Amino acid sequence: MLQKYIITIAIVAAAATAVAGSKAYEGFILDPGRLKPTDSKLAVKIGQVAPDFTLPGIDGRPVRLSDYRGKKNVVLSFIPAAWTPVCTDQWPGYNLARPIFEKHNAVLLGISVDHRASLYAWTRQMGDLWFPVLSDFWPHGEVAGRYGVLRSDGMAERALFFIDTQGNIRGIHVGDINLRPPLELIVKHLTALSTE
Repeated sequence: MLQKYIITIAIVAAAATAVAGSKAYEGFILDPGRLKPTDSKLAVKIGQVAPDFTLPGIDGRPVRLSDYRGKKNVVLSFIPAAWTPVCTDQWPGYNLARPIFEKHNAVLLGISVDHRASLYAWTRQMGDLWFPVLSDFWPHGEVAGRYGVLRSDGMAERALFFIDTQGNIRGIHVGDINLRPPLELIVKHLTALSTE
């Protein structure tokens, strides 16, 4: 019971912080308007081994998915674009959810098709994020394409992939690009990963 109470508080606090954070960006954030909710076709499915990749982090160091195999559960968080309202709300909310990831032996990898320089400036403006932020800029959207979440406009879907310690995909959420995925969804999938 206490665990559910703590998780609920973290979720509410994360949502409140994210909304407050977006107001600080007024005048700096591009509002693309309402976009087509989804615009891609998945190239992976639950149960298969997650396609491996190596992408540069905003610090310039490469991050390879398979380096976590046998060590950590992994959540891939694809976002459409830096400097946009929903993305600017989504990732800072994960800062308050960090204990939930740690409890379930999971790491979060944030992936955007934006250039590393843009991601660096954007994340510095938001304040430090606890998880690696990776640039899938060149070849443009190659990793998003391999997972089947690269949209026809060149952005990635707002998507989450839940990968177990053996490197297998155990959950997929491709949501409406205009909406932030609920933290409850992440808690549900992380709980399932840590009980398998």
